[in-house]
Amino acid sequence: MKYRAEVMISLKKGMLNPEASTIQRALALLDYQVDETATIEIIKFSLKAKSTDEAREQVDQMCQRLLCNPVIHNYQININSGDE
Repeated sequence: MKYRAEVMISLKKGMLNPEASTIQRALALLDYQVDETATIEIIKFSLKAKSTDEAREQVDQMCQRLLCNPVIHNYQININSGDE
């Protein structure tokens, strides 16, 4: 069966995030005051698996091996049927 995966990757709390800091400073220069800024990367793709659980396990392995660094990143996986 075909599944659609969405992986949201963000830096763990306490990790330096220069991109978010730059965005926050730029917003302040435009007179927008924000307390906290974070960035998140979203990766979407399709894959084939026998079940939702198998698809989630495959994507989790992809995250740990290639898509992110589990030492500094948090990630969230969403799996949907390819029919939706």
